[in-house]
Amino acid sequence: MYCKIWGVRGSLPVPGARTVKYGGNTTCIEITGYNDECIVLDAGTGIFLLGRHLVHTGIKKIHVFITHTHWDHIQGFTMFQPLFSDDVEINIYGPKDPNSGLTIEDLLTSQMDRHFFPVQLQNVAARLNFKDVTGGDRIKINSLIVRTFEFNHTAINIGYRIDSENRSIVFTGDHEWKLNPHPSDDPRFSSMEESIKASRRETINFMKGADLLIIDSAYTEEEYLTRHGWGHGTLDSSISAAREACAKQVLFTHHDPSRTDDELEKIFKEAIERNTINGKDLEFALAKEGMEIKL
Repeated sequence: MYCKIWGVRGSLPVPGARTVKYGGNTTCIEITGYNDECIVLDAGTGIFLLGRHLVHTGIKKIHVFITHTHWDHIQGFTMFQPLFSDDVEINIYGPKDPNSGLTIEDLLTSQMDRHFFPVQLQNVAARLNFKDVTGGDRIKINSLIVRTFEFNHTAINIGYRIDSENRSIVFTGDHEWKLNPHPSDDPRFSSMEESIKASRRETINFMKGADLLIIDSAYTEEEYLTRHGWGHGTLDSSISAAREACAKQVLFTHHDPSRTDDELEKIFKEAIERNTINGKDLEFALAKEGMEIKL
């Protein structure tokens, strides 16, 4: 498999000189299989440049997997150039909201309502197929198997594991490790603690042995003290989880939009030193636009 990173930021795009090294576009990842299968993970602003690239490749079937529909994960979808090609088929997968009942088709259609965009989704030239996904699904795309898992976030968020022969890529989307809200002397503490441990085991098992783990690592430990419940992880929590899951290569993503390139490198270096990572450990890196990985 081949993986290319097209967007790495969380919340909103931040173009400019201070983010030119790691990139300012929001989340988008391209996965290509051995038989030229084309999978796109999330449709942040990075999908704009990916779409311009794809129209020159001759690829006519694209599979777009949306983790959730917060703006930074769908805001580039309206400008995805293959949407406007009448010889392209796009299969779009994403979670149905359990509270409102809105499907991924409903939500993307709303995004392209005439109040927000000049072209409505029902009028694009490409042939579109929509599929709602939940945790535990298994989707076969030629030589690739895509498995789904519900990660903990403020909205329903489906992460994806793509397996091809003996190689695997896991993308969490947005994810926060659960914490016990009760003090240790609260009668609810023990049962909640068991539930949290069980949830962690399931999450780690989904990541188990991944050749490439792309994981939400938005905050430092200090920042997280005031951001519990915002739905994102830290560099330290990602290092711990990756070790526990025996992942082989790890990319930290969902970079905070206020973070400059220099600041990103500083907190990354501090996390690596704090967690005593050496050459014998698994490989950690900051996700970077344009980064290409072959597995």
